[in-house]
Amino acid sequence: MQQTSPAARASELRRELNYHNLRYYQMDDSVISDGQYDTLLRELQEIEREHPELQTADSPTLRVGGDPSPAFSEVQHSKPMLSLGNAFDFEELEAWHRRVTERLDGAPFDMVCELKIDGLAVSLTYENGLLAQGATRGNGTTGEDVTRNLRTIRTIPLSLNQGSVPTNLEVRGEVFLPIEEFRRLNEERAERGEPLYANPRNTGAGTIRQLDPKVTAARNMQIWVYSLNSTEGVEFIEGHWEALEWLGSVGFRINPENRLCRTLDEVQDYYQSWLERRHDLPYETDGVVVKVSPLALQDQLGIVGREPRWAIAYKFPAERAVTRLLHIGINVGRTGSLNPYAVLEPVVVGGATVQHASLHNEEDIRRKDIRVGDTVIVERAGEVIPQVVGPVLAERTGAEQVFCMPEHCPECDTPVAKTEDDAMHRCPNPACPAQFFELLKHFVSKGAANIDGLGERWCGILIKQEMVRDVADLYRLEKARLLELERMGDKLATRIMDNIEASKNRPLPRLLFALGITHVGSEVADLLSQNFIGVEELSKATEEDLTEIEGIGPKIAESIIAWFQEPENQRVIEKLRSSGVRLEQEALPVAVSPSSDAAPFAGLTFVVTGTLSVFSRSDAEGRIKGLGGKVTSSVTKKTSYVVVGESPGSKAAKAGQLNIPILDEDDFVRLLESPSEALAGDLQGNLV
Repeated sequence: MQQTSPAARASELRRELNYHNLRYYQMDDSVISDGQYDTLLRELQEIEREHPELQTADSPTLRVGGDPSPAFSEVQHSKPMLSLGNAFDFEELEAWHRRVTERLDGAPFDMVCELKIDGLAVSLTYENGLLAQGATRGNGTTGEDVTRNLRTIRTIPLSLNQGSVPTNLEVRGEVFLPIEEFRRLNEERAERGEPLYANPRNTGAGTIRQLDPKVTAARNMQIWVYSLNSTEGVEFIEGHWEALEWLGSVGFRINPENRLCRTLDEVQDYYQSWLERRHDLPYETDGVVVKVSPLALQDQLGIVGREPRWAIAYKFPAERAVTRLLHIGINVGRTGSLNPYAVLEPVVVGGATVQHASLHNEEDIRRKDIRVGDTVIVERAGEVIPQVVGPVLAERTGAEQVFCMPEHCPECDTPVAKTEDDAMHRCPNPACPAQFFELLKHFVSKGAANIDGLGERWCGILIKQEMVRDVADLYRLEKARLLELERMGDKLATRIMDNIEASKNRPLPRLLFALGITHVGSEVADLLSQNFIGVEELSKATEEDLTEIEGIGPKIAESIIAWFQEPENQRVIEKLRSSGVRLEQEALPVAVSPSSDAAPFAGLTFVVTGTLSVFSRSDAEGRIKGLGGKVTSSVTKKTSYVVVGESPGSKAAKAGQLNIPILDEDDFVRLLESPSEALAGDLQGNLV
């Protein structure tokens, strides 16, 4: 049998992975499991490690994000990214429609209705079908080059259907942070006692402007593409509706809720239906964008100031209401945090009856001066649990009561603990039933072990039936026992058992996040996985080992060490291990044996930082790994060499502080050309 070459196999894997990305992210119709996808991706990653020259601009492996960029360069938009005029009621919409009709001498026209996504507008430029540049809206004429960050968003195609697109193509869309992802980020911040993000829109915009693309990659940002900036080279497109259909056909993600309307009454029906149902959506929307569809009529109508005459934003009404704060209750989180919440007189906010709202923590309550009995302003901005904005001071009578956190846990009556450097009050009892319920929900969640089928209700039942006393007990469940539970069918039981089995091989960052260690969110879990081979090595880490990792301070280090010192947690780890849960990084094949003469870098750890002129970052790292070395993202005392290019930043400075040899690019080239001689001492005189 003829063996497939690495180049041919890499090309085949890219095609297959891009196809599955299209099915999963654009069509919401995956045809393979996550495990099968991960296997294909790992195979491509390994080929590209061994053969860096085979990595292409549209490789799915580039989705993980690169190293931080020192700054964003400016991008001049080929056409201005315009603002929209607003209509706040049907009369204002009618007035806009009347003005458009008069300018068109009474000619009828179709309109396209699109949900107005509360996100960040971006421009995407493709050359020969490949993503070449992505930019923010900026001031409308000049934006920021955020290509590296946008490449990490899986719903943005890196390549388009070849042969179907012109040589140069520009599209525009709205990048946004889904509500569930926003909630996850805030839950992690609340557990760490950090200030909460205000809303998905601002958080999403900040995510796109991160200097480190890995931060963007760690958040599930998404996009809806809403316009084709130029129809040059695209035949048979006469209207905006046809343009959207064509964009979808070549691989862009187009909102399926868009609607073509013939009359203003149809527009109003569309608006009214989403006014009532907008909170069923997984993203925030603050209105409907109405556009004249025929492109020739758009050109005829033109723009006035910075607004197109042919489009308008028909805004939803504000989602605030005033009610009375009856009581402040306490929920106990998975790490023992005591989380206050508001109990309100029922009030309708944005079409939903609200009785509870978030209060975050005691400091937030004191900062806003919220008291029991206050008349308060409640805002519902996409979250299931709304926020208390603040009190209406003019309504105070003097009978209101200042809130104080309880001295004992409301669930297990253990005395509450609070340290000076922690914003949260916590129940220190690891056996607290409320903590375990929240931990179990967290462990099975999508971003953690991802045991689909075990929702909140079933977690509660498993605990109540004493089938699960710790998270490791999940791996000792039997299907026959599940089938004894009321309303548990064979299909669901099979699905749960299959997903439990699949969760044994989740990547190490997912497992570390799932364990529920205080202050270890998904981003910290990624950092730990980049610096420790597995749970056993991490459990032996000292505070010095941990704080040497950029992004991990004493507070996080102390929490990690304390968690692994707890006997109950040690017991859970051993139960997980004995149940077959993988607690280490997945072993990847290496290009050479570390014991062979072809692996001169065996036992050496490198950090590559700054911009190299001869190599790309992935190329340099691939060369190191191909010679048996290890590459990490953080400089620690275990680092052997730091390779620096232009603008190396803090990593070079830290290497100097730790007396770690720093190699400039010329030294690195010499090291690659003659590694044995260089390491024997010839290179030492050229260390920076």
